[in-house]
Amino acid sequence: MPPGGETVDRKAFRFVSQLLASLTLLAAGPLAADEFRSPSITALRADWRAGLDQLRTEINSHSQIAGDFIFVPRRSVPRYDPRAMPALVQLNAVSSPFFTGIARSSLPVLLPFDAGAYLEAQRGNAPGPLSRYQADFNPVDMFDAGPAGYSATFSLEPGAGEGMPTRVFAKPVEVQITGSALVYDIADPAGGKGEPVKALASLYPDLRKFIREGFVRYAFSRFGVAYVVSIQCLDSVPKPRRLACREAYPVAERFLKALRIAGGQRMRPLMDVASDIVDRPTARSVDFSYRPSGDIIPNTGYRKQGGHPDPIAYAQVRFPLQKAPAFVRSQSYGKRDKSDGPTSYPWRDNFCESRSFEVWQCGGGYGHQGEDIRAAECLAAVEDGERCDPKQRAVVAVRDAMVIRAAKDQAATLQVNSRTEHIRFRYMHMNPQALNADGILNGRIVTEGEKIGVVSNYLDHPAGTSMHLHFDVQVFTRDGWIWVSPYVTLVSAYERLIRARGREVGPEMAGAAQPMGPVLPEDAAKPDQREGSSSEEN
Repeated sequence: MPPGGETVDRKAFRFVSQLLASLTLLAAGPLAADEFRSPSITALRADWRAGLDQLRTEINSHSQIAGDFIFVPRRSVPRYDPRAMPALVQLNAVSSPFFTGIARSSLPVLLPFDAGAYLEAQRGNAPGPLSRYQADFNPVDMFDAGPAGYSATFSLEPGAGEGMPTRVFAKPVEVQITGSALVYDIADPAGGKGEPVKALASLYPDLRKFIREGFVRYAFSRFGVAYVVSIQCLDSVPKPRRLACREAYPVAERFLKALRIAGGQRMRPLMDVASDIVDRPTARSVDFSYRPSGDIIPNTGYRKQGGHPDPIAYAQVRFPLQKAPAFVRSQSYGKRDKSDGPTSYPWRDNFCESRSFEVWQCGGGYGHQGEDIRAAECLAAVEDGERCDPKQRAVVAVRDAMVIRAAKDQAATLQVNSRTEHIRFRYMHMNPQALNADGILNGRIVTEGEKIGVVSNYLDHPAGTSMHLHFDVQVFTRDGWIWVSPYVTLVSAYERLIRARGREVGPEMAGAAQPMGPVLPEDAAKPDQREGSSSEEN
């Protein structure tokens, strides 16, 4: 099988399918300027036979327990019945106490967990701490598995592990891994780049290392699907309390060398998802209006470059604020906008406003990463029969999802992992103490529309920014989790909330600067323009 994990016939079939879809759209006529599209997603097919072969090799290296595993497939049960591969059932039973729901992953779960060594020690009644079987990494901080794949976060204590950085950090080094059978098809000029790692070439022939969006990433394919290991770091000299990327390299390599099959289960293959025109309300709103995607306030982009038009609604979601009206408007450059103010229509895109964060879609490679949303002001003491409190504007879950958030994180991320989506939604500026008290922490399952907090002004401390919600979207690609513009996604969600279609106003974007490779910004964002640390993505 080719490195990408697809047969030539399958690649040819998908190419023809996409070509026919494009011809169909052309035949139907040009897309209206204010129409939205859903994303195109490629489904990769996991090669479970190859996964079972690797598992057999790993288990057979532990002679005391090798005979316990049944690697002969059972022909008497349906192909996608878990019992068809009994060794996987046995492995999931060993791993599930540490990685809840691991059998829900549709692809082989690679983790720094040596199940064979653990079983041998358990047989000798002396298993010891779990870190002994995880290359000195602590028990998993976050683990999520589902039909699209899995994600996990581990940490390494300062000074733990031979050959690791000797400098003392304020917190353990976090290593994140995602394996996915779904990859979003985005026109990414920086995608697919990187350099090989000589020390890992024998283990991962197609592995490439690169620094992107504040993370050093190691992307590779195995069993026909995509995996990415990443560590947040500074692409510069070491600084107090911040890990430099060159210091992260040995930690990542230790993690990669320790990866073994920890579980997963063969399921019916996922299907490609073709881009299509998004359904929108037919009724027209008399109030709601919005400027085009990419139409940011002039001269507010990095080095005064413009925004990036993006017609994609990356998911059909519930709007993140509980009630309308709400307003997507700049919170850093509001005084430059000639419209009525921060709580008025029309909405205006602020995804590519100048920040020191890397964003591939924005000119020069730097931008805001998301959109700022302001709740309506209290115009009356009572609204909808309830007392109006400007500090209690509810923020809600946009989808049924799993929460990704450690107790000290300033951001809460919701992850959707299904047969048709692998996507993340990040919320910022809610008070971390309030989030902790409400249990918005790693592993929590929330339902669409459930209240998860209130619009606040937290940035490193209370009153660190204006009262607003920062909301952004990340999709999984072969480069890992990548920020994409959430503007059209929010417009679409708001239309469903108010049950009426908005009106696009303002000039059409005649063109936009194409994103270039990242460069170190000369005009770092001013303190009042910052949104906090880069992210918790992987």
